[in-house]
Amino acid sequence: MIKLVLTYTAAFGVAIYLARQLRKPNRWIGRPFLWIMNVSHSGLTDWGLQNVAIEKDFTILEIGCGGGRTIQKLAAIAGEGLVCGVDYASGSVAVSRAKNAELIKSGQVEISEGSVSELPFPGEKFDLAIAVETQYYWPDLPKDMSEIRRVLKPGGRLAIIAETYKGGRFDQLKAPAMKLLKSSHLSVADQRNLFSSAGYDEVQIFEEKKKGWICAVGRRPV
Repeated sequence: MIKLVLTYTAAFGVAIYLARQLRKPNRWIGRPFLWIMNVSHSGLTDWGLQNVAIEKDFTILEIGCGGGRTIQKLAAIAGEGLVCGVDYASGSVAVSRAKNAELIKSGQVEISEGSVSELPFPGEKFDLAIAVETQYYWPDLPKDMSEIRRVLKPGGRLAIIAETYKGGRFDQLKAPAMKLLKSSHLSVADQRNLFSSAGYDEVQIFEEKKKGWICAVGRRPV
């Protein structure tokens, strides 16, 4: 009996540790998780980006740049612009910088360590802000949404892209994992209300119902 309890305790401890790595990867142990995210989030990201207009000279912010693959995608679209990535995990920043070393050297990409709650950028800098699979972990959703609005240019847009949402397909399967990660879990109506209450207009919600994906987009008023 004692052995069984110890086994379950150890398994639970490992699960908690892995969940923390998904939430905030460190510089060494977190690297495999970031590589996996680069691959697993690629299709979701491509779908989400179809729902926003991106001009070749845009200045773009990715919030929670993770392993750096989305930075590459954005830089390829906005070839005459600037793409900035920010992440609160030092491991993510290191991996993302390594993956985008040439783009950083050319001046097209910048990657910083920082929090969505206090972005290290001046106001009205970005045409577009993107967050892929990261809103779940923001500490104060209304405040953080307002902080993003601060760094958007008038008319600039924020796109939240996620592979699960409350009421979406597979929600019942993924909900326990969201609870384990202590993540926010918003419905379509929740997202719409969150954008509106944080001062965004022209809010649009796109769903890929077969896969359970969501993309919520809002504009900083002109």
